[in-house]
Amino acid sequence: MSVTPSLQLDLFSGHGARHFLRHYWQKKPLLIRGALPDLAPALSRVELFDLAARDDVEARLVSEVSDGWTLTHGPIERAPTARKRWTLLVQGVNLYNSRMDALMRRFAFVPFHSLDDLMVSYAVDGGGVGPHFDSYDVFLIQAAGQRRWRISAQSDLALEPGLPLKILSSFRPDDEWLLEPGDMLYLPPHIAHEGVAVGECVTYSVGFRAPTFSELAREFLFTAGDRIEIPGRLVASGRQRCKRPAQIDDELVGSLSRHLTKLRFKSADLAHFAGLYFSEPKSQVYFSAPRRISRAVFCARAARRGLVLDLKTQMYYRGRTVFINGESEAVSGGLGALRKFADQRALSAAACARLDPEGRLAQTLHQWYLLGWISIGG
Repeated sequence: MSVTPSLQLDLFSGHGARHFLRHYWQKKPLLIRGALPDLAPALSRVELFDLAARDDVEARLVSEVSDGWTLTHGPIERAPTARKRWTLLVQGVNLYNSRMDALMRRFAFVPFHSLDDLMVSYAVDGGGVGPHFDSYDVFLIQAAGQRRWRISAQSDLALEPGLPLKILSSFRPDDEWLLEPGDMLYLPPHIAHEGVAVGECVTYSVGFRAPTFSELAREFLFTAGDRIEIPGRLVASGRQRCKRPAQIDDELVGSLSRHLTKLRFKSADLAHFAGLYFSEPKSQVYFSAPRRISRAVFCARAARRGLVLDLKTQMYYRGRTVFINGESEAVSGGLGALRKFADQRALSAAACARLDPEGRLAQTLHQWYLLGWISIGG
C-alpha cells in the first residue's frame, strides 16, 4: 500500500470532491499536505478540559504507563499529574463549538446523515491510543503541533486481550508520515493506524456513521412494530392428541416460518424510519429552552436576524415530511423554506420576513424555538 504524500487536492471544491469520491472514498488512504491552509487556531488545552469536565460531553483520558494502558471516562477535570504519556479525547465537539461544527460541515460532499461527529485529541509528547482500526471512514486533521502516523492495510485485525482499549495484537506498518498543522490524512474503514504526538499536539478527527444492517433492522422492527400486519393467528392444529405437551414441535416452528417470512413493508415505512433514526440526537444530548416569547415577537425578531439550527439539532426531509431531532412533521406550506433550512442550517432574515405569524409554518418554527432546537440568528 502506498499513499502519495505530495498530492495536492482541494477536497472541498466540486472537482476535488468528485475526484476523491471516485478514487479514494472507502477504497484507499489519502494524505493531503496543506489541505486546510485556512484552519483556524486549534482549541486550547483549557477549552478542551472545560468541555471534558461537563457531564453531557463524552470524554476519555488515555494514558500509557510502564505496566500498560489506563482508560478514564469523563467527566474529566484535570490532566494527570504523574509523568506519563497521555491523550485527552473529546467526542462531539461540533455539538458545542460553532467553529468545529462549521469545519465538520465542510465535509458535506456526502450527506449530513453520514456525518457522525468531530472529535478533538490533545496529546502530550509521545501520547497516543495505540495501534487500532476503525469501522468507519475518518479524516485526521492536524490542528496544532505534529503527530506521526503509521498505517497498514493488514488483514490481521485481532485485538490484544485484557486491555481497556481496542489495541491490535500485531501491527505491521506499511507507511509513515509526520503531519504538520493543516495536513490531513483520510483513512477508509479497517485500515490499521497509530498516531503518536511529537511534542504537544492537537488533532481533529471527522468520523462518519456506519451502522450495521443488523442494527438498522432491529431498530426498524422496533420502530415500525405497530404498523406490521401479518394475517392469521397461531393456533394448535388439533388434528391428533398431543403426547408431549411441553415440546416445541416441528409443527409450531413450521407455522412460524411460513407466516413470519410473509413480513413485508413499504418503502414509505423505510423512509419514515430513516428520517427518525438519523435525526435522533445522541443519548447525552439535551436542549436548553430559551426565555419564552410570543409568536409575534419571535417572527419579528426572525425577520430582522434570521434563524439558525442549534448545533445539536439534526434536521432532514423527504417529500413533504420534515424530520427533526427524532420527530416528524408533515408540511403543508413553506416546504421550500424548511428544505433550505435543513440544507444550509440557517434561514435568512428575508425568508423569515415572509412568515405569516398566524400560519402553520410560523407556529412550527416557534414551537421548535421554544424547545431549544433552533435559535434567532445574530
